[in-house]
Amino acid sequence: MHLILRTILILFRARRRPKLGFFESSSVPMRVLVTDIDVAMHLNNGMYLSLMDLGRFDLLVRSGMWDLMKKHKWSPVVNNETISFRKSLQLHQRYTIESRIVGFDDRAIYLEQRMVADGEIYASAHIGCRFLSKNGPLSNEEIFKKVGAVPPSDLVLPEWIKEWRANVALPSTRRPAPHIW
Repeated sequence: MHLILRTILILFRARRRPKLGFFESSSVPMRVLVTDIDVAMHLNNGMYLSLMDLGRFDLLVRSGMWDLMKKHKWSPVVNNETISFRKSLQLHQRYTIESRIVGFDDRAIYLEQRMVADGEIYASAHIGCRFLSKNGPLSNEEIFKKVGAVPPSDLVLPEWIKEWRANVALPSTRRPAPHIW
């Protein structure tokens, strides 16, 4: 329940913060709450990706994409994500969620998100996202056109992300994916 309240707060605050271009970086100040921790008294590993949703919401609102999503009834979905941890965020510690687009391919837009405290990376995640309409997935070209953004010429999807996506991909929803150990 607490993430719903924080989501509403982030969405409200993002409207009051400076606008961003679609390919600019977002930074959201946060603090580790008692509802975020586990028995080891640090941010629970399962909470990192949930909290990173808030960073993506900030980027979507401030870039104008949120309003386009509502207008066209688009839904953002995550289709791949991976995270690496370096240090633990402790109860009441202040940190920021840093978010930026690192590239795209024919299937998704990829973001890097970091939890940063005192100028140090505590965790880093890479997330593949798509936008769906009632007619199915949107092409990135359609998204860029609607948001009025031209990808920077130096924005090249890292090769390891292409390999990662290929190596972890599940079959299409149009093909069977039987559960067999």
